[in-house]
Amino acid sequence: MNNTDAALQNHLTAADQGNTDAQFSLGYMYQVGQGVAQDGAEAAAWYRKAAEQGYAVAQNNLGRMYDEGLGVAQDDAEAVAWYRKAADQGHASAQCNLGLMYDKGRGVAQDDAEAVAWYRKAAQQGNASGQTNLGLMYADGQGVAQDDVEAVAWYRKAAEQGYAGAQNNLGFMYENGLGVVQDDAEAVAWYRKAAEQGYAVAQCNLGEMYENGRGVAQDDAEAINWYRKAADQGSADAKSRIDEMGARSLSISGKEPR
Repeated sequence: MNNTDAALQNHLTAADQGNTDAQFSLGYMYQVGQGVAQDGAEAAAWYRKAAEQGYAVAQNNLGRMYDEGLGVAQDDAEAVAWYRKAADQGHASAQCNLGLMYDKGRGVAQDDAEAVAWYRKAAQQGNASGQTNLGLMYADGQGVAQDDVEAVAWYRKAAEQGYAGAQNNLGFMYENGLGVVQDDAEAVAWYRKAAEQGYAVAQCNLGEMYENGRGVAQDDAEAINWYRKAADQGSADAKSRIDEMGARSLSISGKEPR
């Protein structure tokens, strides 16, 4: 028996005896196909065993399975129920997930104030997704008074943890002087951090900064480089920018497009 088989057998033995850590670990192994064939139904079954014993991480993961229809029939109400069980125990990721369900009106009546309340609980525990979402609520004035300074503060907390969405959003605030002094160089710096993580929106935004020579020396080749990275991920905006730059280049050279 190799080490992987032995580890699996140990998990199975402990899980069958009701050990929640082992049950959760088995659920994760089946979810990602680690040492076993990937199997969403098995993952959900093991998560459920741990979740029903009050194991918050398993409750959150089971909620995600229902949220996305992985190994179970997709069911927003069930997702909310399991997220809430974990959130009520203080699980930050579940609090953020529950906030998102209220934000989008999935499995519960849409409620911005409830969304903000749950995002805040997660954000105050340092959850980067919760911090970013709370920042968005302040930026848009949803469930709270609109406040760009507060939005920037929450984006920054998440951005400094390396969260790409927040880095992009912070770049946008600097580019447009929202909640901060307008600063193209800072915008470029934050866009680049997110773009280098493969975040398509930031790649497109960074391309635009190069195209327009804002915060960096104007450079069409670099602009196209970043647009192409975003376009390869399906960004329609990036594809449009590439087409427009190509058309402009043909116009300048006096050539007609085919």
